[in-house]
Amino acid sequence: MQLDDRKWTILKAIIKTYLETGEPVGSRTISKFADLNLSSATIRNEMSDLEEMGYILQPHTSAGRIPSDAGYRLYVDRMMEEKDREVTEMKEMMIQRQDRMELVLKQLARVLATNTNYAAMISGPQYHRTKLKFIQLSIVNEEQILAVVVAESNVVRNKIIHIEHDLDQEKVLELNILLNTALNGLTLEEINLSTIARLKVQAGIHSEVVNQVLDAVAEAIQSDDEVEIYTSGATNIFKYPELSSSEKASELISAFEEKKDLIDMINTDAAQETGIQVYIGQESPVPSMQDCSVVTATYEIGEGMYGRIGVIGPKRMDYDKVVSTMKTLMAQLDQIFKKDGKVE
Repeated sequence: MQLDDRKWTILKAIIKTYLETGEPVGSRTISKFADLNLSSATIRNEMSDLEEMGYILQPHTSAGRIPSDAGYRLYVDRMMEEKDREVTEMKEMMIQRQDRMELVLKQLARVLATNTNYAAMISGPQYHRTKLKFIQLSIVNEEQILAVVVAESNVVRNKIIHIEHDLDQEKVLELNILLNTALNGLTLEEINLSTIARLKVQAGIHSEVVNQVLDAVAEAIQSDDEVEIYTSGATNIFKYPELSSSEKASELISAFEEKKDLIDMINTDAAQETGIQVYIGQESPVPSMQDCSVVTATYEIGEGMYGRIGVIGPKRMDYDKVVSTMKTLMAQLDQIFKKDGKVE
């Protein structure tokens, strides 16, 4: 007798239900699975076949079935095959160029939601605490100079600066040396007011040039691009009674649809560049999620490029499983990008 797709689907439903409840599983329970659409009689026949094949057992007469060792073994082997396929698919996607990034992140969000059974989100990578590499000023004409600012990850910003006082090549060279000596290797946070004041004094009548160069530096180091958020599993919220009331569920679903609250959470959490953060109830930085637990982590896909991963679920979430899943995902991301090359 062959284990076809229908038998495999029923076996999975039996195992998953038994893992959750610890009670023998009957055909009536299995018939409630939306993706089966089978009658109880049909399910009973399939369960009899599965029992004959040795994948499930009936511990007592007229009781439901429980998985056998062979059933567990088949379930675990196929689950591992599926996980290996998912990792392989992610690796294949992640070594593609940046135009594939959206597909990668959507896949990651889906995998995270499926593996944890909660709602999941992942933000697109942004530059954080990127260091300045160098500045190059060049004369365009009598009234303008071009400032080229290069930051880590080869982020480049060009800015035309209008000048009020004539600049010759010698003075431009002096300004280049002045700016690079003072600013190279610094993050935006490290360019403080005293540094700026000292540069303006040293630039003399060309202090306005310093102001405009610093604007270009800020644009190069601090990306103003809108944060992209990818989500999956929002409807998992309805599985938990404490979150499924119309008002609470509506707030959470809206947060996932509109994404403003998720962006607020990312921005609040942005200072945490490493490690996993766990917010329980009122600790959540987002008001609409203060009846939940929120677990976030940072991933890095290149020098200075960071994004956030998040899982949102009930306060009684399986923290051990969530944290373990996120650590595994972060390790896979780290291995993929450092071993196979960064997305450019």
